[in-house]
Amino acid sequence: MNPRPRRALARLGAVVAVGAALLALGAIPASAHIRVSADGGAAAGSYAQLAFRVPTEKDTASTTAVQIFLPADQPLASVSVQPHPGWTATVNKKTLAQPLQTDDGPVNQVVSDVVFTAQSPTTAIAPGQFDEFSLLVGPLPNAPSLAFPANQTYSDGSVVAWNESAAPGAPEPEHPSPSLTIGAAGSDEGAAATTSDSGSSSTPALVIGIIALVLSVVAIVLLGVALLRGRRT
Repeated sequence: MNPRPRRALARLGAVVAVGAALLALGAIPASAHIRVSADGGAAAGSYAQLAFRVPTEKDTASTTAVQIFLPADQPLASVSVQPHPGWTATVNKKTLAQPLQTDDGPVNQVVSDVVFTAQSPTTAIAPGQFDEFSLLVGPLPNAPSLAFPANQTYSDGSVVAWNESAAPGAPEPEHPSPSLTIGAAGSDEGAAATTSDSGSSSTPALVIGIIALVLSVVAIVLLGVALLRGRRT
């Protein structure tokens, strides 16, 4: 075989290998983690039904308990728990140093955290699965966002604390707090959860996918050139 087609095929192999690697990298999903979203959006001064999505990230243990902490610096006057089949919910409260003023009068006690516990191993969240737990909260404060730190307990006894935050523009930490974006009063904004769950998280994967596609096209062109030269020789 002529050396030129051989060299072209060698370059083709390198391009295909790089393209395949990039394509595989682009196919890797963003880290699952515990996320929170609001059904119908979250606006200041309104009530919101929050859904906490809890995936089991371990391969050898199930999620047996989830403890959700309500914002300590922005206490919520009203927190209601939606019953979850196969799980019990324990609501813990705390007394405020300064009561919250609401339309129904001052509120001295607020919910500090809610603990969902699986009633049996069969209702725990198995590896590779996820579940959602719902709270109805409000009125939401006039703030850009609210963080809901959480503890995830596994059947092997380990506990993962989702309580880290990142500075604006910094990469997402390893164990970020579930965070809810709040829109202005009367708006439908705030339905998305955290930055890593929004469109920004898909941007790197999109860029990688485009590069992989371009490399694939280049590989096809090189293959055609190599075959054409091989025939001529």
